Amino acid sequence: MTLKVYNTLTRIKEEFKPIAEPVGMYVCGMTVYAEPHIGHARTGIAFEIIKRYLEYKGHEVRYVQNITDVDDKIINRANELGVAPIEFSKKCTRECFRDFDQLGIDRADFYPKATDHIQDIIKLVERIIERGYGYVAGGDVYFSVNKFKDYGKLSGQKLAQIKRGTRILPTEQKNEPEDFALWKKAKPREIFWESVWGKGRPGWHIECSAMSMKYLGEQFDIHGGGQDLVFPHHENEVAQSESATGKKPFVRYWLHTGFLTVDREKMSKSLGNIISVRDLLKRFGSEVIRFFYAQTHYRSPIDFSNEALERSKKSLERIHTAKEKLERSLEKASKSEELLPQEEKFLKSVESEKIDFEEAMDDDFNTCKAIACLFSLVGAINRFLDEVKQPNEKVVREALNVLIKLGKVITLFKEKKGASEKELVQSLAKLLTRYNKTTKSESLEEIVNEIISVRQTAREQKKWEETDKIRESLLQLGIKLEDTKEGTRWRRI
Repeated sequence: MTLKVYNTLTRIKEEFKPIAEPVGMYVCGMTVYAEPHIGHARTGIAFEIIKRYLEYKGHEVRYVQNITDVDDKIINRANELGVAPIEFSKKCTRECFRDFDQLGIDRADFYPKATDHIQDIIKLVERIIERGYGYVAGGDVYFSVNKFKDYGKLSGQKLAQIKRGTRILPTEQKNEPEDFALWKKAKPREIFWESVWGKGRPGWHIECSAMSMKYLGEQFDIHGGGQDLVFPHHENEVAQSESATGKKPFVRYWLHTGFLTVDREKMSKSLGNIISVRDLLKRFGSEVIRFFYAQTHYRSPIDFSNEALERSKKSLERIHTAKEKLERSLEKASKSEELLPQEEKFLKSVESEKIDFEEAMDDDFNTCKAIACLFSLVGAINRFLDEVKQPNEKVVREALNVLIKLGKVITLFKEKKGASEKELVQSLAKLLTRYNKTTKSESLEEIVNEIISVRQTAREQKKWEETDKIRESLLQLGIKLEDTKEGTRWRRI
């Protein structure tokens, strides 16, 4: 099967053929002046899934995500707070990593910061000037858009259209309204670095060209980001990079995530509907949030709502329930070398769903269709385990391995990054004291079972409010209860 990806540059799906191994992937990261919100989360999760599937296909991936830690927004916000811009951006960067770690987004291989690559940026600007595409004007350096004949090819715009939508500000000395800054002259009391053009700092677009080329080379495979970055940011990256190196294309495949709305409205400060990752995690588990995003194709628009998250939560439970059924079946599985006809039929259906899943993902990482295949697999698992009470161990293990392998592509079944077991035991012991119980146990399993026993007593006494409180308290600590005919089971979530 062949992986095809939709390329924003060509506007068609193309067979994925990397330049070399490892696959080079660069994704525009955060400008660190505020805590990350659900829009940032969508980009992070989408490209983690893309990376995971490339690895599933046997590729090695070199994943780079930049951090913009100096720009107008950072400087203005730092000035409002009366702090140094670099210290402010460092604080925001730590908060971003903390929130994304809690969300369960895997770390990229490299997180280059603009302020750590000033000399790389200056050298790239010098190359652009030497090749005749850049010019100095009053301490600023601009890119001459007119000289790059392919300008507009990524966003599909004509230069005449772009000219109509731009203007020269009173503080600018550029030749044409559409020209953009490569280097900005420092304003009074503003952070700066020394350069041949005087004191200043990088323009926004140039940092990504300099850092992506440093870590991935002058041409690489995938450049990603939100759809809002196609123009002008990524358009300008193409122009300045290809002008500096003379090599085309700068990037082989451009991938962009769709827009996100909140209850069908654009997310904005004016509407007061910006939802931070931190606030969202207080309401939903990290896996539920990731699964919610995975249910929509990365290029499609996505509407965020609490109702949609609740639906994702219930759907995710079906997958986990099937996994737990398989795990329990292993405990009593048959060791027979002979397979029953039902078992042979089931194995064929498992393989069929696996192939369908791969075909969906090969179609431009279509997670929506892939998850439908995952649910078909869950249905087959449930029917099989209802029919065969003591299934063959090899059959059960194969189904479990496939379910986990496919689930991991869409970021399911990750190891938890929450509290350590020791911290969790301490919290559970404290919870027991609310019900006038103490424990000397240091075993997680034993102390959870003690709490379940307290809850069972409350159930027998029909103290339903207390029963619900215990369940909710455990859920907040990352432990989910499931009441079955065989008794109450629990698992960490």
